[in-house]
Amino acid sequence: MKNNNTLRDLGEFQIIKFIEDLIAEKTGKKIIRDDSFFFSLHKKLLSQIGKRIDLIFNTDMLVSTTDIPKQMNFYQIGRKAVLMNLSDLIVKGVKPSGIFISFGLYKEMRLSNFRELMNGIVDYCVKWNMDYLGGDLNETKELVINPTIFGFHDSSKIIHRKGIKLGNFLVANGKFGLSGVGFDILLNKKGDPKEYSNYKRSIMSVLEPNDLGKEAIILSEKNLATASIDSSDGLAKSLTELLDSNPNKNIGFEIVFNEELIDEEAFMYSEEFNIPLENLVFNGGEEFIHIFTIDPNNYDSALKTIKSQKGQIFKIGEVIPENKIYYLNKSERIELKRSGFEHFK
Repeated sequence: MKNNNTLRDLGEFQIIKFIEDLIAEKTGKKIIRDDSFFFSLHKKLLSQIGKRIDLIFNTDMLVSTTDIPKQMNFYQIGRKAVLMNLSDLIVKGVKPSGIFISFGLYKEMRLSNFRELMNGIVDYCVKWNMDYLGGDLNETKELVINPTIFGFHDSSKIIHRKGIKLGNFLVANGKFGLSGVGFDILLNKKGDPKEYSNYKRSIMSVLEPNDLGKEAIILSEKNLATASIDSSDGLAKSLTELLDSNPNKNIGFEIVFNEELIDEEAFMYSEEFNIPLENLVFNGGEEFIHIFTIDPNNYDSALKTIKSQKGQIFKIGEVIPENKIYYLNKSERIELKRSGFEHFK
């Protein structure tokens, strides 16, 4: 098959065979052709005898018109499709076991681009030791990728959104603002992104988000976190959803607006282009940073354990006895309003 061929030249059966051959080449495993997908539980559950084991899964659709900047290549698109689903699983402390993916593909898509797309998908599956089980294929007007990822975990160790306690520390495994800068450059600035050489990490945070950390898995194993959420919808919206998911409606957050929260490139960009730092930090979205609440008595232990395994966490605030979110900027205490990306708006 030639690289300048399109999916129209291949047809459905050859596309499926291409996917199967690529997975076999990269993983050494064959996809079983059947009416449903099968995953053996024997080895997975044998090591968990005596525990209550839950099945945890996540599905998050990637659509080209809303999720893919024009500067993103096909390998990065495939990688992101897996990463954005995996993030919501990992933040619960769950190691992934398997994945199946439904595709909507346009028939004029070049085979060379489809090959890169699949390489991005399969490479990230291999990185996290996930079994690619199969999926579905359909013809659409634009690219749509809809993965479903699942894993198994001891139910007593899952880090749910609910569970926040008054006085808990608010903690993140990354700093905010990079994607806010990156999106502003890619979507709003004229010219070549290469002209913004001081903001390479910000641009790449959008095109190729940082690899997901394993901090949530570490915290889960030690029962050191009381709640968690993935920040892919933006920090402001994610914090609001975290509060909304808790039965206690008399708690909120107070965040310190400093270098523990904010990446240095966001400080630089805000000053150079006169863009409010708050917009970059709270409304960026698609950071895939994991946010936790941790009992103050467990924080030092959590920090030490995570650092020993080459991870990182930053204390960005704490839980307060008021159902609002504030941030402290120097001597000013400001209420944070709900915002962030929302479909159909």
